[in-house]
Amino acid sequence: QVQLVESGGGSVQAGGSLKLSCTASGNSYGNRRISWFRQAPGKEREGVASILITFDHPYYADAVKGRSTISQVKDKNTVYLQMNSLKPEDTAMYYCAATTRANARLSLEKYDSWGQGTQVTVSS
Repeated sequence: QVQLVESGGGSVQAGGSLKLSCTASGNSYGNRRISWFRQAPGKEREGVASILITFDHPYYADAVKGRSTISQVKDKNTVYLQMNSLKPEDTAMYYCAATTRANARLSLEKYDSWGQGTQVTVSS
């Protein structure tokens, strides 16, 4: 498994931006897909964005498409999620997760390593 640590969450006003970081350590990092998920109080965890460490191929949920960018710096073992034009409905705990299953995209059940999460709060 790989160990994941998220950072970069915070409180912003609607229309603002945040950049989340997910730093990985452990075995086989380069052979993985890394994705961001989020969970708001009382709601199910949902996928946000995903990237293949080897080939990039970013993928986004409709809810954030056009407002978010997932990227990576391979020699830092870090994946970023830049979120712009934030809305109150983006308020959630954001988690990064890893899987060796390249076709997992945002299928939550296919991920076997999870970080502890970073809170994002967007006020109106």
